[in-house]
Amino acid sequence: MTTHSPNSWEARAEAHALYGFTDLPSVRERGTVVVTHGEGPYIFDTQGRKYLDSNSGLWNMVAGFDHPGLAEAAKAQYDRFPGYHAFFGRMSDQTVALSERLIEVSPWDRGKVFYTNSGSEANDTLVKMLWFMGRAEGTPAKRKILTRGNAYHGVTAVSASMTAKPYNEVFGLPLDGFIHLTCPHYWREGMEGESEAEFTARLAAELEEVINREGADTIAGFFAEPVLGAGGVIPPPEGYFQAMQAVLRKHGIPLISDEVICGFGRTGNIWGCETYDFVPDAIISSKALTAGYFPMGAVMLGPEMADRLQAAIDPIEEFPHGFTASGHPVGCAVALKAIDVVLEEGLLEAVRAGAGRMEQGLRAIAAHPNIGELRGIGYMWALEAVREGKTPFEGDLSVSERIANTCTDHGLICRPLGQSVVLCPPFTLTDGQMDEMFEKLDAALRKVFAEIT
Repeated sequence: MTTHSPNSWEARAEAHALYGFTDLPSVRERGTVVVTHGEGPYIFDTQGRKYLDSNSGLWNMVAGFDHPGLAEAAKAQYDRFPGYHAFFGRMSDQTVALSERLIEVSPWDRGKVFYTNSGSEANDTLVKMLWFMGRAEGTPAKRKILTRGNAYHGVTAVSASMTAKPYNEVFGLPLDGFIHLTCPHYWREGMEGESEAEFTARLAAELEEVINREGADTIAGFFAEPVLGAGGVIPPPEGYFQAMQAVLRKHGIPLISDEVICGFGRTGNIWGCETYDFVPDAIISSKALTAGYFPMGAVMLGPEMADRLQAAIDPIEEFPHGFTASGHPVGCAVALKAIDVVLEEGLLEAVRAGAGRMEQGLRAIAAHPNIGELRGIGYMWALEAVREGKTPFEGDLSVSERIANTCTDHGLICRPLGQSVVLCPPFTLTDGQMDEMFEKLDAALRKVFAEIT
């Protein structure tokens, strides 16, 4: 059990702060890490230790931790106009400019944007929009929301109900009307002898069956991450979105692309839906939207959804929903700069150029007999640990937590997810830093597997 002096940062954190999504036995054994600053892809703690953060904070610090242009954009806007809302017919000029820019880089030629403070709130907001439109259109029963097993869409009561994770049971969630379809993980969910194409066809048939069972007139929308992120970096099987969208269009059900993680470059394109060649009816954005330099989310509505919402608003003359910091001018100024950093300063090209090198390096590590699968795309990858074949390690071994903790000991931060460890580094990673990531990860894996096999 780690002990700290009473006045240390670590002891003060443990006395007064709550952790989210944290393995508390690890904290009791190892203590809290209190971080003070960052340089490039590295962060530093109060003890002066340096860590290469291959998790980009929480997927979001895509330009690293000290990009001068992003900090300057925030400082300049704070000096000019430090805060406002988007209520009562008023919004900042930066809010207008960002809305134009987001539609400009979207898959559509027109649309509308609504701002939140997070991806969770953005998903929650879009569900409310769908319910609002259903009632206005004379279909008040159209409230059910379809998502997939192992999906992650947020932590509000509504977005947690969309998140098909067993830990939400402790809150008495999901709420009624949230339906979770089969996780599109071919390696884990595919039947013996089933081809990838057959797996895709089976999932499309399941969607058709669920719609027929529930009734299309009761289903408001289908939400999907292009690549399941917090589910363990699970890319879709071949042809998945084309097959699913065909079924949804047949029944008039919108497809919403949750791009909180995939958006703005993570998969090698601006949007994950671009990578997987489908055009959604709406997009949820956050994280890389501001490169992590300001908390912000956005609901982006394509033409049809924007028109439907406006038609629902007109009779009551307002959309009765919003947040104090919706469209915050500093956040919008930072987002405008972050989009330029990704698209104009070479970060998107860096992901495209480095993705092959990252995959090659991880494939060499994944040759270890206790790695069952390497999966990913662009700058988001996961290695799944197994006892053998597809058999996971025993739960009480906490294998991914042990790997992540050992990586931390080696000066590398990665994320444990189930039996997997996830790497989603900043887009600014140099070749030397990528090699450092490989070396430290490989050393940690070898140490842990030697201890438990």
